[in-house]
Amino acid sequence: MTKLSENFSGELLEAGCDEAGRGCLAGPVFAAAVILNPNNPIIGLNDSKQLTESKRMLLKDEIIEKALCWSVAQVSESEIDIMNILNASIFGMHKALDGLSQVPKFIIVDGNHFKNYKNIPFKTIVKGDAKFQSISAASILAKTFRDEFMEIIHEKFPVYQWDRNKGYPTKAHRNAIYEHGSCVYHRKTFNLLGGLSQYSLFD
Repeated sequence: MTKLSENFSGELLEAGCDEAGRGCLAGPVFAAAVILNPNNPIIGLNDSKQLTESKRMLLKDEIIEKALCWSVAQVSESEIDIMNILNASIFGMHKALDGLSQVPKFIIVDGNHFKNYKNIPFKTIVKGDAKFQSISAASILAKTFRDEFMEIIHEKFPVYQWDRNKGYPTKAHRNAIYEHGSCVYHRKTFNLLGGLSQYSLFD
C-alpha cells in the first residue's frame, strides 16, 4: 500500500474534506472534515473505497480517538433535490468544517470542486483520498457514518435492500423502485429507474 502524504500546505491545522453518497439514488449525502494530529499517527489510511468494511470501521474508531478534531455532517435528499448534488456535497463539507472544534488554517478537498469557506485558503485534489491522510480520514468517516445511516433506514424500507446497496443504483435497487415505487428517502430529481420503463413514482 502506498504511504499517503501527511500534509499539503505545511500548516499544522490543515483540514481534509470528503463526502460519501453522491452517486446514490436514496439517502443523504454525508461529508466529513478532519484535522489529524501529526504526533499521533494512524497507520493504514487509504481511499475508503479501497478498504474492506471491517478495516474502515476499525479506522473510523482510530480517527475519532486520535484526530485533533473531526466532524461529520449530512445534507438530506430533499435538500439535494433543491440545490443539486454538487452544491449539496460542497454545502455538506462546509457544514462539517463548521463542526470542527478548531478553525483550520488550510483546507484540502477531494475532487475538483469547492467553494470559498470563510476565506480560508484551500486546494482541490483529484483522488485526494488516495494521496493525503486527512482526506482519507474524512472519506472513511463520511462513508462509515453514511453506511450506518442507510442500515438504520433499511429497517423502515427493507424492500430496497439498503443494507446491501447503501442506496446506490444496483439492479436490485432499481427493480424494487420499479415494483414498489419510491419512498421519502429517494432523491426525486435523480433518474431512479435507469433504463426501466417510466411511470409515476411519486404518487
